[in-house]
Amino acid sequence: MSKISKFFKGSGSASSRGRGGPSPQEALARLRETEEMLSKKQEYLETRIERELAVARQHGTKNKRAALQALKRKKRYEKQLSQIDGTLSTIEFQREALENSHTNTEVLKNMGYAAQAMKKVHENMDLNKIDDLMQDITEQQDVAQEISDAISNRGTLGDEFDEVSIQA
Repeated sequence: MSKISKFFKGSGSASSRGRGGPSPQEALARLRETEEMLSKKQEYLETRIERELAVARQHGTKNKRAALQALKRKKRYEKQLSQIDGTLSTIEFQREALENSHTNTEVLKNMGYAAQAMKKVHENMDLNKIDDLMQDITEQQDVAQEISDAISNRGTLGDEFDEVSIQA
């Protein structure tokens, strides 16, 4: 069975058909295979076009009928080549869209995992307890500042007394 017939008839595994379609990786692999096959067909047609052009030149004015036939074949091959170019563009666009969709799905899945992890971390946290804790921290910082102020003011108060005693 040729690659084209496999592509259109579908030779996906039973597991992928059971899920309702191929996996993104399977679809990407098939699109890449098709791109490769079409690229080879392009190369073949380009070679044939060059050959027909050479035949037309060879016959030139000596055998106009053979030259015209070669040019007609060349034109037919160019038309096929143009169709393959369009098909390749469509397949490339579809492959890129599928790759982007797959990437977006993975990103979304990972964001979901992160959200679940955050939810688990916050599970044991109570906003009221957090408010109480923050108030306790603020109170202790105030106490520490008062102690620091008291210690630093004692030193300056002693200096003031000495200055006052000296002046008196």
